[in-house]
Amino acid sequence: MPNRSQELAARNDCILIVIDVQEKLMPVIHDREGVILNTARLVKFCGITEIPVIFTEQQKLGPTVPAVRESANDFEAIEKTHFNCFLNPEFSDKVKRMGRKTIILTGVESHICVAQTAISASSDWCVHVISDAVSSRSPDNKAVAIHRMRDAGASVSSTEMFIYEILVQAGTDEFKSVLPLVK
Repeated sequence: MPNRSQELAARNDCILIVIDVQEKLMPVIHDREGVILNTARLVKFCGITEIPVIFTEQQKLGPTVPAVRESANDFEAIEKTHFNCFLNPEFSDKVKRMGRKTIILTGVESHICVAQTAISASSDWCVHVISDAVSSRSPDNKAVAIHRMRDAGASVSSTEMFIYEILVQAGTDEFKSVLPLVK
């Protein structure tokens, strides 16, 4: 049986999940500026293309950083205490109700919440991890997490790769409206 995570993502089947990009956590994250920039770009892109976005916030780590929060058309975060987002009933129910089969993961930390969520989801969803929009405190932990998620069946791509995969073609009005996000 082919691995669905290796298929191209389709906009009508995706959910972007932004995990714990929070004010108290981001100052210690490796390449935090890149993670924040790319996550904000993805959130804006999903607003333009009408891909739903779910935000999580680990309890006691403060709100989602302003650059990401303000990129959303409609911001509401699910507070959690579990590292694996799917162990939070509100999160799990929301994802299931959407009826989509592809989850796109961004956020921190790669080797904790992102990895546990990706590995847990891999049996029921097609999982894409956006490598330039996830990180950890140490680059080594990020690298190990990327390998582990890939071994569990996740597809690993980048912000621009995902954007162009969803756009499918150049020259459309939508393509032109998205260009500022990738230039």
